[in-house]
Amino acid sequence: MACGGEQVPVLGLRALNRALLARQMLLSRVKLPALDAIEWLVGLQAQAPNAPYFDLWTRIEGFRQEELSKLIQDRKAVRIALMRSTLHLVSARDCLNLRACLQAVHDRSLNGAFGKRLAGLDTKSLATAGRALVEAKPLTFSELGKRLNEQWPDRDPAALAAAVRTWVPLVQLPPRGLWGRAAKPYILLWKHGSGTPISAEPATEAMILRYLATYGPATIKDIQVWSGLTRLREVMERLRQQLVIFRDEQGNELFDLPDAPRPDADTQSPPRFLGEFDNMLLSYADRKRIIDEVYLKRVITENGIIRSTILIDGFVCGTWRIKRDQGTATLIIEPFKRLSKQEQSALAEEGARLLIFAADDHSHDIQFAPLE
Repeated sequence: MACGGEQVPVLGLRALNRALLARQMLLSRVKLPALDAIEWLVGLQAQAPNAPYFDLWTRIEGFRQEELSKLIQDRKAVRIALMRSTLHLVSARDCLNLRACLQAVHDRSLNGAFGKRLAGLDTKSLATAGRALVEAKPLTFSELGKRLNEQWPDRDPAALAAAVRTWVPLVQLPPRGLWGRAAKPYILLWKHGSGTPISAEPATEAMILRYLATYGPATIKDIQVWSGLTRLREVMERLRQQLVIFRDEQGNELFDLPDAPRPDADTQSPPRFLGEFDNMLLSYADRKRIIDEVYLKRVITENGIIRSTILIDGFVCGTWRIKRDQGTATLIIEPFKRLSKQEQSALAEEGARLLIFAADDHSHDIQFAPLE
């Protein structure tokens, strides 16, 4: 396909898949500190508290739960609403810089969910009041809403709390997010080490380049789906000269970093277990590079839960869960298609390693559910 007199290379589905796996540390595990991996991945989706642990285990050689738990306890990694206005685990260094880039996403989400219930409200006064409350004492969102409702009794407490979360950078405190610890999500105003909130200028272009390094090649729509931002065409035009351009098989323009890995489409890919809400399933307008559209409803539920999945030959082809009962942890694998004996054996070997990571105090069993 010609563009400005030059032939634009076309990348097929498997080529895009292998590029993604290479950048996501899924072709082979890497030796990397967990904090560096979190930053490389531009954060991990974290609605399910244990999900980031599984996502790091499947990517990092020798990863242990205590490494991430300590990062959270020491507040070197924090849980905050970011891309798509959803909860992410990110490094403290990234926290407010990313948050500043995504303010428009949070504003739009708030307006869509609570705009009518917040109409006419003095937003500056509400943000100031909310900030003062969480500075004085960590609160749950429910408690924050009730306290704000004392000052604005004619307003919905949930809307008031959501508004403060939109305008004030609030993070969830440990023990929420620690491995094996069930805890209410108490929130706190996020501040820099000096105690003064960071005032970060939005660095949208830098954020997009990081996305491409980790998820590219990608279309403008892909970048918008991942971030929640809109109207990025002008930004991409500013970046065009420092990027390389491809096309997918449908003719869509793909942007990428010149030196980013793009392995051969036939590169071998080992079986992998992904945690709930893995970012790869949430970061594209067209998800076919990682999951066939016919499987989407079996992975993404009607209420927005994204199940833990398995990869065979680089693509989602089933889900998994661990059932604990009377001292036995059973890994239940539910494939979407018939697996060869070799695929089943390789998946069982990786599954055995998963059980050692997730339930080393139990005896272990692996079961393959029958095809539906």
